[in-house]
Amino acid sequence: MSEEIRSRFIEIYKSNITRPGADRLLDYLETKCDFFTAPASTRFHCAYEGGLCEHSLNVYDCLKSYLATDRAKETFGLEYSDETVAIVSLLHDVCKINTYKVSMRNTKDESGKWVQVPYYEYNDVLPYGHGEKSVYIISGFMRLTREEAMAIRWHMGFSGTEDQKLVGNALHMYPLALATMIADCEASSFVEERKDKK
Repeated sequence: MSEEIRSRFIEIYKSNITRPGADRLLDYLETKCDFFTAPASTRFHCAYEGGLCEHSLNVYDCLKSYLATDRAKETFGLEYSDETVAIVSLLHDVCKINTYKVSMRNTKDESGKWVQVPYYEYNDVLPYGHGEKSVYIISGFMRLTREEAMAIRWHMGFSGTEDQKLVGNALHMYPLALATMIADCEASSFVEERKDKK
């Protein structure tokens, strides 16, 4: 990962997230887990070293952009603090820390010769779900508002295996959850390079 991406994440985090425990969470992300070196996925969006941090920043940019639209502000009345926007976007995928490990597999190179290449293997040592795991990890360091927790918990929207009515109710009751889902989809589907489309 580039130092520029890491520095940008830390700058946005420190200048926006100031509630009690935020400093301990940032220390954890910097020194006690692989947040800044982990990929965001095994083979799809940001499936490379540092991809998780880069994806988090992309979601931050997409969420800020969405919430700045006249439609979001004036039609829907969506207005959130800079701290809330930074928390839900930068931390929505902390569930992915310490879950990817580099393994090797055989594949043929351009000349048809078998070679070993690295790839990411998914190995979740804390199988607590996706969004709910992020909420769980964050809550070990600092308190989330109910809407922040719901936005992080439901940021995958209808793409998971949850009860569809439950997802729909959550997205209706907590508009920040819908906005975060939109930002996450925009980042992973349009902003980021996807290896499966190459």
